[in-house]
Amino acid sequence: MKVSVDLDQCEANGICVGIAPDVFELDDEDQLHILAADVPADRLGDVEDAVAQCPKAALRLQ
Repeated sequence: MKVSVDLDQCEANGICVGIAPDVFELDDEDQLHILAADVPADRLGDVEDAVAQCPKAALRLQ
């Protein structure tokens, strides 16, 4: 599975970073970066939680 972000929707709340810091990162300018677009199977549960908890629904899992 792959995770992506709609940067126009993202408000850089950082909830995803708190859930999966090895997959998501906020830079010094509060821009979200995806460190692992191809989600490892052992991290899928946390990434699904991050997608579900994004307050702006900016994350997608495909």
